[in-house]
Amino acid sequence: MSDSARKPRRQFRNISVGQILTYRLPLAGRLSILHRVSGAILFLTLPVLILPLFAMSMTPAGFQAFSVLANMMIVKLVLLVLIWAYLHHFCAGIRYLMLDTHRGLDKYTAQKSAGVVFGASLGLTFIFALKLFGVW
Repeated sequence: MSDSARKPRRQFRNISVGQILTYRLPLAGRLSILHRVSGAILFLTLPVLILPLFAMSMTPAGFQAFSVLANMMIVKLVLLVLIWAYLHHFCAGIRYLMLDTHRGLDKYTAQKSAGVVFGASLGLTFIFALKLFGVW
């Protein structure tokens, strides 16, 4: 077959900003993006929020002040986002370690493991949310 008789190859272009919300990523792609987002959240809040709150909670008086602060609804929501970011980043990190050892690289297993990571991180976040909001 000559070059002129071949079908033209389909060209893939970068998507524009307006197409980002309508672009359908596979579950593993969404997991990858959220892994980066959760890592960025943890990294950026570490010096301005996480370490000061940890330092505050180390003394009895500071712990009492932290307890009063943690009873505010907005602070509970911020803590819940940090809890989700940590749990998601942790669970996805375990998945990526498995992928680094060349386990689960086929499409079916990668999709399954992405679903397991989402289920585990959201399930654990839900359990911690119940504790954070005083259900038990």
